[in-house]
Amino acid sequence: MRFVITILLFLLSTSIFAAESNSGPMPKHEWSFSGITGTFDTSALQRGFKVYQEVCSGCHSMKLLYYRDLLDIGFSKAEVKVIASEYTVLDGPNDEGEMYERDARPADRFVSPYLNDNEARLSNNGAYPPDLSVITKARKYGEDYIYNLLLGYEEPPEGMEVGDGMYYNKWVGGNQISMPEPIYDESVDYDDGTDNSAKQITKDVVTFLKWAAEPELEVRKNLGIKVILFFLVLGTVIYLAKNRLWREID
Repeated sequence: MRFVITILLFLLSTSIFAAESNSGPMPKHEWSFSGITGTFDTSALQRGFKVYQEVCSGCHSMKLLYYRDLLDIGFSKAEVKVIASEYTVLDGPNDEGEMYERDARPADRFVSPYLNDNEARLSNNGAYPPDLSVITKARKYGEDYIYNLLLGYEEPPEGMEVGDGMYYNKWVGGNQISMPEPIYDESVDYDDGTDNSAKQITKDVVTFLKWAAEPELEVRKNLGIKVILFFLVLGTVIYLAKNRLWREID
């Protein structure tokens, strides 16, 4: 039985690796939130949200986020109210038992671009655009994969045929993806004057997606450092106490 399970696991792992891109090792990038002391850049998070709004939200939902969560990346209550009011949600029933539409509020979840999954597929040639709430945790290589994928659009190699409605991407499994290239130089204008090259825009939106997936990252790191320091101090105290208590016995 163990032998059969081992064979099945081997075949599964083989199929998984076969589905990955053949473009070599996944490039790694430097992120402000990397490392044990890494933190989020608030300005990058706000720019990344702007990119999500203008580029990604037309196709991709973020169902696990509330508009009030934007307070955590530096937006004021007034700004969050304005951002939420740009969207419409279905609410009710009212006193007459009917559903009605209203402007979204900070307490509402991010509004999805589609009413349901079937509409999402129909609008994207049968391909379902994944929810981006935890996309950096859902994909192998996390933020590095998302960054490379967004910048990985190229002309297909000579002799390779790309299917109808598909695009060549060097980092996606099979090298074909149904999503058109979403980001170009100057495709988003930044109010703070930050360079809006494709690389910078991509870095900002990936930073925002990382925060969306792990908003507690900084708190967890701070707690981890405190726990490590606590055990270092406790270990030192216990070691010195042990030496003192057992000195005469030795």
